[in-house]
Amino acid sequence: MKKKIVTLLYVAIVSLSLFSCKKETIEPEREAGESPGTILTPPSTKPDLDVSETLPPVQVAITSNITSNCNGYYVALPARYDSTTKKYPVIIFLHGQSALGNGSADNLKKISGGPYSLIKNKKFPASFTVGEKSFSFIVISPQFKTWPSGDDVDAVVNYFTSKLRIDPTRIYITGLSMGGGAAWDYAGKYASKIAAIAPVCGASSTTEAKAKMIANNKLPVWAFHNDGDDKVSVNHTLGYINMLNSMNITPKAKMTIYAAAGHDAWSKAYSLTYKENDMNVYEWMLQYHR
Repeated sequence: MKKKIVTLLYVAIVSLSLFSCKKETIEPEREAGESPGTILTPPSTKPDLDVSETLPPVQVAITSNITSNCNGYYVALPARYDSTTKKYPVIIFLHGQSALGNGSADNLKKISGGPYSLIKNKKFPASFTVGEKSFSFIVISPQFKTWPSGDDVDAVVNYFTSKLRIDPTRIYITGLSMGGGAAWDYAGKYASKIAAIAPVCGASSTTEAKAKMIANNKLPVWAFHNDGDDKVSVNHTLGYINMLNSMNITPKAKMTIYAAAGHDAWSKAYSLTYKENDMNVYEWMLQYHR
């Protein structure tokens, strides 16, 4: 009996010694194909510059005197804008003549169409994927008091690039009717500042000087129009596109002429489901940067 107790005591001492001297190694679970010894990096506590948005942008109306010709605007920011330090691409949407106003809450309600309406109706996605990379837009819809010049649009661009975290290489200008014309006029003077334009039934007269500015800066263009437009002739779009392509602009200026009557080319042009070469207008924009 005494011998048995001694033996058990010996085993206990040896076991305790081994336990205290040998540090147990717990092998973490590995993903398929992951080799042993892989260092697992803990999540960063810093703002994620590659954060992917999962919620649609939040749009608000602001009455503020930002330029002599613009006293109000809508701005839609990615839902997680305040959670990161990243810079975002921006779409500046220029409204038509019927939406001119003084920027008050009531006047801002005149703005309609384009990405503004998609966001208002909660149909604008949180992000777009182009080239296996995810992008979320800031969308700004300024209200002008009178027909905006290229300088008026530039004042808006300068104001917001100084106030928001906008990627300066990814500024996209689009607009309908009067706003489409303003997009042409802005690009005809400030093409070097922006990544692409998408004028829709744009009311702007073609000039060689504006076309040269766009072509010399190799500014991507996708213009839209109805061939039966009774308010703004399709010849405005045809004039720009034909002149640009005669200048051998790279990439080639693109136009979509719908076989349709009436002025409204924007419902289809801004639709998420209208695609050419498997891209809607927003995905098309994101192909390009300065």
